[in-house]
Amino acid sequence: MRRWAKFGIALLLAAMPAFAAELAVLQNGATIHCMHREVIGEMTRLYATAGNEEYVDVPTSQIDHFEADLTPDPVSAANPNKLGTINVNDLISDAGGKHFIDPDLLASVIHAESNFKVHAVSPKGAQGLMQLMPDTASQLGVANAFDPSANVEGGTRYLRELLEKYNFDLVKALAAYNAGPLRVDRYHGVPPYYETQAYVARIVREYNKKKLAEQKAAKAATQSASAGEQQGSH
Repeated sequence: MRRWAKFGIALLLAAMPAFAAELAVLQNGATIHCMHREVIGEMTRLYATAGNEEYVDVPTSQIDHFEADLTPDPVSAANPNKLGTINVNDLISDAGGKHFIDPDLLASVIHAESNFKVHAVSPKGAQGLMQLMPDTASQLGVANAFDPSANVEGGTRYLRELLEKYNFDLVKALAAYNAGPLRVDRYHGVPPYYETQAYVARIVREYNKKKLAEQKAAKAATQSASAGEQQGSH
């Protein structure tokens, strides 16, 4: 776990210019979506958002090249899907409820996998919102990986299978979703691939931020209700 924990999050004071979305193509063929980048010594910092809130540091030597991200505009999780009237939030909620996975976790996975792009295709051929490989999609019974409903259902079911396989060890399940179970089994945990390490760290970090925000909101609501009751008793 310590090997991937170094991929962190920081709040930087210096504002940086925004650039068009890019894909950093690594030597192993994997890609990392970034909005802009910065070279720091022997590392290249890839910023996942237009701001500087989330980033991963990748050795520059591991990056083969950069290319424009030409996949369609992202589908907001809060807005109806462009292919119809399906709301992505509803798909996530339904799939999460069916397979007993927190919708916030699924949203974080989809964010990391495709940035909510329905037609996203990786250089390795992974497709759709949850980036299903054709063989995996076929095994899951997903005939059209670009169908948002089928993709989210299939990807969620696959993630559930991985969670059960690894006794609900989220880190191992996420690593297996990204790099494959064989590699996780081989290394007895997160394999030593920068793309997988960054992927797991990003999802866990984002998911934890959502849970902390929910806890703070719930606490604030409880305190507000308590204060109102005390005022009403006087």
